[in-house]
Amino acid sequence: MKKKLISLAVAGALATPMVASAQGTNVTMFGSVQAEYSTIDFDGMSSQAQIGDEAGRSRWGVHVVEQLGGGLKAKAHLEFGFNTGNGDIGIARERWVALANDAWGEVKFGRVQSPFKDFAGGQTIDPFAYTTLQAAGSGGTMTASANGMGSGAQGFVNSAARYDSPTVEGFSFAALLMPGDSNNLDPILGGGVPNSSNFTPNSTSGGEDGEWDFQIAGKYEANIADHNVGVFGGYSRDNISTNQRAFQGIGADDEEVWRGGATWSFMGFRLSGQYENINNASINGAASCTTAAALGGTALGGANNGGRGQCNSAMNVNGDGHLWFVGGEYEIGNTRLLAQGGMGEAEATTAASKREISTFTVGAIHNLSKRSSLFGGYQRNMIDNNNVATGFRDSNVYTVGVRHNF
Repeated sequence: MKKKLISLAVAGALATPMVASAQGTNVTMFGSVQAEYSTIDFDGMSSQAQIGDEAGRSRWGVHVVEQLGGGLKAKAHLEFGFNTGNGDIGIARERWVALANDAWGEVKFGRVQSPFKDFAGGQTIDPFAYTTLQAAGSGGTMTASANGMGSGAQGFVNSAARYDSPTVEGFSFAALLMPGDSNNLDPILGGGVPNSSNFTPNSTSGGEDGEWDFQIAGKYEANIADHNVGVFGGYSRDNISTNQRAFQGIGADDEEVWRGGATWSFMGFRLSGQYENINNASINGAASCTTAAALGGTALGGANNGGRGQCNSAMNVNGDGHLWFVGGEYEIGNTRLLAQGGMGEAEATTAASKREISTFTVGAIHNLSKRSSLFGGYQRNMIDNNNVATGFRDSNVYTVGVRHNF
């Protein structure tokens, strides 16, 4: 009997730290499931319809928070994406560990989103982000690069550290660092070409000799007499390796992107705008898109080869350019009416001619509940040098879809 009591006491003592740890740890399973019926009609070609989630909204994952005491928290995040229209069982998205404190902010280590994607502008001001009507990539009015600094759908930064500050008097900022010393023609595989399905998005990139890629963004938000006003800006630098510089040829240099924008909302109305200036577009940076941002693989010739994918926001390799976006919305009950558009310009290089695109989108999002919604709309993309040689064509896009978050 005494032996049994001793065994129970020892087991209880060993179990106590695990119970305490479990009591201070919060594990949350989350996700989103989306399906669209979308049609992309390229000029001079038959319409291409599909049911699924090419834009990459559908996901599931686990988020863990442990209270360490003194306001310090340890966090972990694992997330996978999938397409409701096929048999994909999971595509890697965010994967990181973090330390956070309300006083000094949060620092993450691992595979993270870039500040240009989820912090200042980008998909934070596009209500149609992660749908066929998105502004980035196929929408042509926001960068959607497929490299390690990518800001497009399914674009994440490998091997990185990211810091997010607390908000002080309306001000906050985020910064990202990616180690350098990359000797690869990254992320080119198998003789890949610009804007091609041969590109592997989200690979580790970075310049040689200790040059770190980095991105920094800041924003300010305030409420003034029931008006919500916000401004944001940022800078991104993607250093290319020596081998990559040689592959890209004359004019190759480190890629730089400047961003600035603002938002205003009042009584159900909301306006937003963003401008991006790109210098020295990298072959795996602003001259490319993730597959999700382009709405499918963009093999050489793009739509001319019968695919749905087209990277309208891409700059010419080694070239400069700019993109601007403006959007407006009005909320009536559970429904938001949306109109947005903009223009992009890829300046000419020694190897490619100048290309301009203009686009506009109209549609609506209706919330069935806090977790479920219906959406739909129309987008028109117009390209000035619309021809077979460039692989870019004007297009009409129609979609209707349903989304459930859990």
